[in-house]
Amino acid sequence: MAAVNVGDKVPSATIRMIGADGRPAATTTDDYFAGKKTVLFAVPGAFTPTCSAKHLPGFVTNSAGIKGKGVDQIACISVNDAFVMDAWGKSASADGIDMVADGNGEFATAMGLELDATGGGLGHRMQRFAMVVDDGKITHLNVEDPGAFEVSSAEYVMGQL
Repeated sequence: MAAVNVGDKVPSATIRMIGADGRPAATTTDDYFAGKKTVLFAVPGAFTPTCSAKHLPGFVTNSAGIKGKGVDQIACISVNDAFVMDAWGKSASADGIDMVADGNGEFATAMGLELDATGGGLGHRMQRFAMVVDDGKITHLNVEDPGAFEVSSAEYVMGQL
């Protein structure tokens, strides 16, 4: 079970995205979520099968519909570095989706949603989930069962907005 719940404030952590200068730029979750309605979805890894074939593409396809429901920003986060997240976003034509790096797993740990994938040689990652955050407060939190892809899909989240 998650360390955070609906109604909680998003835990403070440092996240990174590639800036206009092509270099990783750090920000805090406090600043990222402040004053905005955000849909954030987390994946175990960039370029991995379900993440690349279904999860990210669903949000790319539905981004206009999600934003049409009053969402200011959509973010995809993974325990990968900012360069990998940026390259994955470009390869998926994920314009309008912030590709957020949690390279050290700080956010995954703060959320209580770590995934031990060392058995498959993937190290420590983040569980698959989606959440809606309104001005830093979690209003919806959908954590997938291991191996599942249902409640974190773009279509499921759209139904909650």
